[in-house]
Amino acid sequence: MAKIAFVGLGIMGKPMSKNLLKAGHSVVVFDVAPAPVADVVAAGGTAAKSSKEAASQADVIITMLPDGPEVEAAVLGRGGILEGAAKGSTVVDMSSISPVVAQKVGAACAAKGVEFLDAPVSGGEPKAIEGTLAIMVGGDANTFAKIEPILKNMGASVTLTGPVGAGNVTKLANQIMVACNIAAMGEALTLATKAGLDPEVVFNAVKGGLAGSNVLNAKAPMVISRNFQPGFRIALHQKDLRNALLAAESMKVSLPLTSTVQNVLMALMNDGKGSLDHSAIVTFTEKMAGVEIKKAATAKA
Repeated sequence: MAKIAFVGLGIMGKPMSKNLLKAGHSVVVFDVAPAPVADVVAAGGTAAKSSKEAASQADVIITMLPDGPEVEAAVLGRGGILEGAAKGSTVVDMSSISPVVAQKVGAACAAKGVEFLDAPVSGGEPKAIEGTLAIMVGGDANTFAKIEPILKNMGASVTLTGPVGAGNVTKLANQIMVACNIAAMGEALTLATKAGLDPEVVFNAVKGGLAGSNVLNAKAPMVISRNFQPGFRIALHQKDLRNALLAAESMKVSLPLTSTVQNVLMALMNDGKGSLDHSAIVTFTEKMAGVEIKKAATAKA
C-alpha cells in the first residue's frame, strides 16, 4: 500500500481519491474548496493545508485539476508540490491538459529528481465513481510499471501510450471522437424527432448496429429524458478541444470537424450552457430546428 497525496477533488478527483482509500492506500488530500476535503476525510483520508504539505507526506502525488494553468500552479508554484516532494517520489498528473504543458511540468519534476507521468482519464463521473476509468499514460516505462497497480485502483483500462505528453495527446484524440460523436447523434436524433419519430425507438433501433457506441448508449438516454446534469461539463470539453486545436496547429494538422464542434461549444457557453453536461451539445441543433429530442407524443414541432 502506498502513501498517496491527491490534489484536486472536483467531480472526478473526489471519487477517484475515495477509490484509493477503498483499496487500502493512505491518502492525504488538498483542494481549495473545503467541502470535498471534508467528504474525503470522512471516508478515511487526511487533510493537508497546501499542495506542498500534501506532497511532503507522500511517495506518489496525484493531481486532478481543470487545466494546464492550475496544474502548473499546483506543481510548480509557490507552496506547490515540488516544494514538498521528496527526491525519488512520483507526480502523476491525471488532468486533461496540453501535451506541451505536461512536458514542461515533467521537465521541472525531472530537474528536482521527481518522476512524472501524465495520465488523463476518460469515462466521466460515473466511471470515476465505479473505478472503471480508461487511463491513458505518458512517461517512462519503469515509472509506469511502478505506478500501474495504483492506477488500476481507479481504472479498468490503464495503457502506456508513449513518453511524457503522449497521455494527453491520446486524451485529446479521445475528446475529439466523443465531441463529434455527440454532435452527430444530436443531428441524427433531431432529424428523427422532427420527422415525427420517437427518438427512443430510433436509438434502440440503431444502437446494435454500426452506429452503436458507448457515447450513444450513455448520452442518448440523457438527451431523451432531458437530463443535462453534468458528468462532464461543456466548458471542460471546450477546453479540451481548444487544446487539441492548439496542438494540431503546432503540428500543421487540419482538424475541420473538431473546429466546427469547438465553435458549437463556444456558442453554447455564450448561451449560458457551459455548466451543463456535454450531452447538451445537441441543443445547438435542436434550437436551429425548433424541436426537442424527446418522446414523439410531447415533441415540439
